[in-house]
Amino acid sequence: GDDVSLSNLNRQIIATMDNIGKSKVEVGKERILSIHPDAEVETCKMFFLPEDSLHFDFTKFDYIIDAVDTVAAKIAIIEKAKEAKVPVISCMGAGNKMDPTAFRVADISKTNVCPLAKVMRHELKMRGIENVKVVFSTEPALKPDGGGSEKRKNIGSLAPVVAAAGMLMANEVIKELGLK
Repeated sequence: GDDVSLSNLNRQIIATMDNIGKSKVEVGKERILSIHPDAEVETCKMFFLPEDSLHFDFTKFDYIIDAVDTVAAKIAIIEKAKEAKVPVISCMGAGNKMDPTAFRVADISKTNVCPLAKVMRHELKMRGIENVKVVFSTEPALKPDGGGSEKRKNIGSLAPVVAAAGMLMANEVIKELGLK
């Protein structure tokens, strides 16, 4: 349910000046088909919310990569993946991070530093959900209010940082599916 915007240019491979304002879902599909024209690409243009999980047959997927922004949606994706017995990997916070080498793959119970991971650990524990693979950063986020020794404005997401997180998730999926 999102369109390509100027703020995506620095960190999303599908974002170019030529497709500003176009649907990310459609631009993503075009990109995949430009690489592999015979690929089968199903799209669903929506902003995923927990109630939307009812519209998806999670058993159809070989692996689920969670890169959504809201805790409620992340929880719903993980719950449905677990119910369907489909492996899932979830990305934790990447905003206001500067070091792409600080990302790690671990079980959610082994995360530290990341405020999103802390919230997710709590929410998953309340639901009795264990053994969730995540990508998280061991780097403390910069404080946009000038906290720490340097004053910094909110830097959002840097291209190398989100790329590192995405590549780690993709690598985990390839390793696991390639070994089956």
